[in-house]
Amino acid sequence: MAPYFLRNLVPRREKRERARPLLTVLAGLTWIQWAHFFSGWLAWTCDAIDFFSVSLSVTNLQTQFNKPTHDITTAITLTLLFRSVGAVIFGILSDRYGRKWPLVFNLLLVSVLELGAGFVQTFQQFLALRSLFGIGMGGIWGLAASTALENLPVEARGLASGVLQQGYAVGYLLAAVVNLQLVPSVSAGWRSLFWTASGISLFAAGVRALLPESEVFLRAKEKERVDRDARGAASGKSKTRVFLHETKEMLKRHWLLCIYAILLMTGFNFLSHGSQDLYPTYLQSSKNFSAHNATVATIIGNCGAIAGGMIAGWLSQYIGRRLTIILFVLLIGAFIPLWILPSSFGALAAGAFCIQFGVQGAWGVIPIQLAEMSPPAFRATFPGVAYQIGNMVSSASAQIEATGGDNLRTTILKDGKQQDVPDYATVQGILIGVVAAFVIFITIIGPENHGSHFEKSKAAFEEGAGRDQLNDEDDDPERIREREHRDSKTDSEEVVDEKRESKV
Repeated sequence: MAPYFLRNLVPRREKRERARPLLTVLAGLTWIQWAHFFSGWLAWTCDAIDFFSVSLSVTNLQTQFNKPTHDITTAITLTLLFRSVGAVIFGILSDRYGRKWPLVFNLLLVSVLELGAGFVQTFQQFLALRSLFGIGMGGIWGLAASTALENLPVEARGLASGVLQQGYAVGYLLAAVVNLQLVPSVSAGWRSLFWTASGISLFAAGVRALLPESEVFLRAKEKERVDRDARGAASGKSKTRVFLHETKEMLKRHWLLCIYAILLMTGFNFLSHGSQDLYPTYLQSSKNFSAHNATVATIIGNCGAIAGGMIAGWLSQYIGRRLTIILFVLLIGAFIPLWILPSSFGALAAGAFCIQFGVQGAWGVIPIQLAEMSPPAFRATFPGVAYQIGNMVSSASAQIEATGGDNLRTTILKDGKQQDVPDYATVQGILIGVVAAFVIFITIIGPENHGSHFEKSKAAFEEGAGRDQLNDEDDDPERIREREHRDSKTDSEEVVDEKRESKV
């Protein structure tokens, strides 16, 4: 018999047969569910606008601070390095206290730091602001993903995952449009991009503040209150003490899963940042594009990313999360030549569309794959920290490409003369090819909890949350029926059962 990780590439048939039609599910969503999803998507979109403000401004920042490319990309590296700190801080706050206010504060912090970045006068000030900025950015993904996905029915989560993740591409696209239209037309120049990003983050904070707390989290708090009343207040423990204890239990029980998730996200972040962060600079330096055409090509690439993410997210609901990731990463390998070999705008723009269709298509599955893979009570902390540690490991991708391009040279025809320039095309092609192979390998050997009902798990402040595990191990029909019967009980029935058991 084939190994489990290969047999589980496609979700079991009974899981797919019990699923309701997608359109029926979408039609039944309440406006609160739609609003929660939108607020999570908007927060992630803001993260992308804020982050790519630097990538799109590399040449302007070089002029402003009189620094070479690899020095400017240090700001990108520092932001990525500090994002894991933010993921830990805001992830713990979210799993302990709720989704709403930690995300609001997180967005406000990002807004203030982005505003400040537009006022700096020295390169050292800019690096300091971007380092602090990384802490704020690090918290957003875990909180945004949990807010957006946990309140949706299982059948809608695949498509929602793809749309949510492509908030990143939408953010990059919006930042590119601002850089194309606003930056050249105002005296503030590159600073206007940072100020615009700050305003959008402030708006996102306001949207989240107007919405109620996540329904799943409120339900968990109410259940915890009912259990405490039923068992007596004297037996209750401090929620913070319980949370810390259950976090330790989770780490002891799932340490291998933590390592796997970090390796997976390291590969994915190298894939994303290696194909995006230096892309506008690559087109201008190695392909002799104007800043305008480089920005237009970036916009076209992000259109491919949005399409790929939505299609992959929807497809993963039917053929499985890991199989979808593998198929889209194979597409990346097929289109690398179109991405780096041509010299014309049309061909390179087509290559950008196809590469980002594959890269962000694979990425579109990640929010739901990590949410289903995570210890269910820690859906904000676990995915967010794994994501941002992967970001930290891959933080030097832009500098690797910049340094490699400086050492590996090529010649182009510029103003009728041969000119020696960095060969970013070859460096990026090699890096993305190697990383794609690694992502396929690490995806194949990993777990998949397709269709997990993680919304039925305990909250992180409840006893036993660190040992709670929802997965596909219950293949026995009798155990499935027993679990479904247990899930269908109301809170009052569960309390009666517990009292009966205590008397016995």
